[in-house]
Amino acid sequence: QVQLVESGGGLVQAGGSLRLSCVASGRIFGTYVMGWFRQPPGKEREFVASISKNAAIPEYADSVKDRFTIARDNAKNTVYLRMDSLKPEDTAVYYCATRPQQYTLGSRSIGAYDYWGQGTLVTVSS
Repeated sequence: QVQLVESGGGLVQAGGSLRLSCVASGRIFGTYVMGWFRQPPGKEREFVASISKNAAIPEYADSVKDRFTIARDNAKNTVYLRMDSLKPEDTAVYYCATRPQQYTLGSRSIGAYDYWGQGTLVTVSS
């Protein structure tokens, strides 16, 4: 059974920074693609970022590009999301997710991921 546990959310002022972490267990972490998604209040879940197995290929949503950075530490079974220059519209519950093993690259599609964490709330005040 795969478990993903996010942490690092909280309340931050606009322009501030946060770093989210997601620790995985139940899989050989380095052999799986990881992604971050978010669900703003009253809206659908949306893609934020993904990172390939070897961390060589990150991908970002246009809305966060140049502000957010995804990284992974396979030795610690952890994927990170560094969020800078935060805006009120970044307020959401943030989820990490993992793809089935046969995939090498990330995906923007929710359906491409098979395991999800419980989410961590990020609130950005104006």
